[in-house]
Amino acid sequence: MSETSIYGSRLPDLTRVMNLILDEIASVRAGLTEKNGSDPVEHLLARIKSEESMREKCRRKGFPETEHSALVLIHDAIGIRVVCSFVDDVYTIRGRLISMPGFTVVEEKDYIKKCKPNGYRSLHLILRSDDGFYAEIQLRTISMDVWAALEHHMRYKKHIGGNTALITAELKRCADELASTDLSMQTIRDMILEEGD
Repeated sequence: MSETSIYGSRLPDLTRVMNLILDEIASVRAGLTEKNGSDPVEHLLARIKSEESMREKCRRKGFPETEHSALVLIHDAIGIRVVCSFVDDVYTIRGRLISMPGFTVVEEKDYIKKCKPNGYRSLHLILRSDDGFYAEIQLRTISMDVWAALEHHMRYKKHIGGNTALITAELKRCADELASTDLSMQTIRDMILEEGD
């Protein structure tokens, strides 16, 4: 006998809410592409957390494996990552998402303006639809995404050895250098756009 879905009968609702957010992002992309001549989004990933992954998260957090836990207590059943070319594009998309009709911002963490101690940078939003479904959205630049992927890769290596402090310091240095490059690239793009006006 198959196990009942942890989302109960609400999977179509999750899909609908995810698609509303994706439609809003597509609208911003179209507007910025027309204005600046290029798509501001390098790539985008969207998913509804798998049954197995959601059950594992419930267990990790000490919640019962129920629809209530999956849809009310945990806020990332819907997950969207938007990777932009430039920092300004991150904030433009953020601006549209936080003013979307039918949604409320539950939480915002701006790790771009104030990065984590290890150098991690990204902007995190948790939105709730008026009918009560949560979505976690991460917005970042290409360089922030590359850094996060590499850092994740290395963090899960089993045997780092005695160089942990050095590796941590080097990762932070790389993150700072990439952030500086992001600012330089933004400045160059702004200069190019001003030339075109």
